[in-house]
Amino acid sequence: MSAFSVSSSSGAMVQPCEPTPSGDLNLSVIDKVPELRFKVRLLYVFKEGNEKSVEIIRRALSKALVPYYPLAGRLQETSGGQLHVSCTGEGVWFVEAYADSTLADVNYIDDAPLNLQEKLLPNSIPVLKGQDPVVLMQVTSFKCRGFVMGVIFPHSISDGTGISQFLNTVGEFARGLEHPSVEPVWFRDEIPTPSPLRLPKAPPPVLIPHYELKYAPFDFSRHQIDRLKREFTLLSGKACSTFEVLTAILWKSRTRAINLPHSSIIKLIFYSNARRFLNPRPPKGFYGNCIFPVTVAISSGWLAEAPLEEVVKLIQETKAKFPDHFKKWMYGKGDEDLIEEPFTAPLDYATLCISDIEHSGQDFIDYGWGHPIQTFPVELSHVMNTHPFGFLCMPPRPKTGIRLKTWCVDDPHMLSFHDEIIKLLKLNCSRL
Repeated sequence: MSAFSVSSSSGAMVQPCEPTPSGDLNLSVIDKVPELRFKVRLLYVFKEGNEKSVEIIRRALSKALVPYYPLAGRLQETSGGQLHVSCTGEGVWFVEAYADSTLADVNYIDDAPLNLQEKLLPNSIPVLKGQDPVVLMQVTSFKCRGFVMGVIFPHSISDGTGISQFLNTVGEFARGLEHPSVEPVWFRDEIPTPSPLRLPKAPPPVLIPHYELKYAPFDFSRHQIDRLKREFTLLSGKACSTFEVLTAILWKSRTRAINLPHSSIIKLIFYSNARRFLNPRPPKGFYGNCIFPVTVAISSGWLAEAPLEEVVKLIQETKAKFPDHFKKWMYGKGDEDLIEEPFTAPLDYATLCISDIEHSGQDFIDYGWGHPIQTFPVELSHVMNTHPFGFLCMPPRPKTGIRLKTWCVDDPHMLSFHDEIIKLLKLNCSRL
């Protein structure tokens, strides 16, 4: 793709358009997990817009910050290391930018290198530590009147579902609605705190590895996915999800490509929504974190040789234990209920982390000119070259199916990894 340049404003705070409550708000025990203390960086590519797109979004953002007033505050840390939100109403950081090309000229940012993606994210601002805006946003207009929205927010405030809820509300105000279709609910004080034995603890200092993880995307058509799921049903008599079958393909292919000793333990880690297992259950409109990790572990030799359907079954069987695992962590009573700290992922090449952002609601945000044709996370600095990882997301419209974006193998393993994915896909789709 061709390069492009971006000129941007110096940036300014966008504050709630009406007075909002002040004071401090507590975060939940899940929000406070040390492993979630990083910033998520997302890009949303919109093919259509007009000459007033930026101003319309800016005004809508100001309106949305009235019901979502905690996001106009500041995330602060106490002397004891605990996080809370100070509702100051100071606003979110907003940057207006312009690109010197059309979106078509740059292939709608599809697989743009990191240095080009970063031009579409809001620039940092000179603020005191602990006084950073919770949300930073940049809207970059292209010559075609399409635009790209770049958003940065701390994972300690919201998971993917929560930030999508907020951005959808901004879209509703941009389209002229007077009230959000989903009223936001803080609810953090209602989430129980585990016993002190299970409170999240900062992990001890470790030697951070550095890998040269290479980016590799794979597009799976809806036809291919349906064939894979039908084959699993025929062989096992059970249904499987798109996430389960594509994760099995990724995990098995990567394991074969990196070729560790057969006795090595290979781990897969992903996060599941725990909302329905909380008591009381969070109401509709809750936009905090409510995720919990699932860890699947098996020997490298078993995973490399097992049929795909057995890998899917292993993932399903481990997922089935997730509710009990979560409840044990949240509600266990004493030493006999202790479990290994679940949020700490091993920093090693044998562990693969994967996230499914397809169902978070990000693909249905609409500011008045239609849904984004592409939504994707920018490579995360906290995991890049320390955790092999991947994302399941929607491919660029009008494509259908799933795009698997991966940073999970070093360069010496890339060719083999690609070949294993293709080989496994052909083998399992050709049986029907």
